[in-house]
Amino acid sequence: MKKLRESKDLVHIGFEIGLLMKGIDGILEIIGGILLLFLSPVRLNSIMRLLTQHELSDDPKDKVANLLLSYSHSFSISTQHFGVTYLLSHGLVKCLLIFLLWQKKLFAYPLTILSLLLFIAYQAYRYLYSQSAFLIVLSVLDIVMVVLTVLEYKKVKLQRKWGHK
Repeated sequence: MKKLRESKDLVHIGFEIGLLMKGIDGILEIIGGILLLFLSPVRLNSIMRLLTQHELSDDPKDKVANLLLSYSHSFSISTQHFGVTYLLSHGLVKCLLIFLLWQKKLFAYPLTILSLLLFIAYQAYRYLYSQSAFLIVLSVLDIVMVVLTVLEYKKVKLQRKWGHK
């Protein structure tokens, strides 16, 4: 019985840590979206030229500096608008769900699971185009969070059924 209680405590601790990490990520996404509002393509190109100027004067074939310049040249107004919309909406949804989960609102658990599954599906779709290992890591972390959320949801429902806090 004691081992079962300890494993449930570990699940709860993992869930709380996951919420904290998602909360920090959500806040950073909101900040990033706000900052991106003020980053026009012209400004980004100016910043990248300034940041890479010294390196390219030393080595005009520097791969990282040239890659940064290349990315800044492909940054458009539509890319900016998509980035702002994605970061702000994603961050706000995440922060709202985390707030509701910390309040132990029962409806927030299935809603969070659904949103995480949608994020995982989108990340898998993006992976098909980018082949980014970061998206795989992010998806694995989201899958772990789905499992922890399901387990925590069951625990909270059971506690409510039996009148425990």
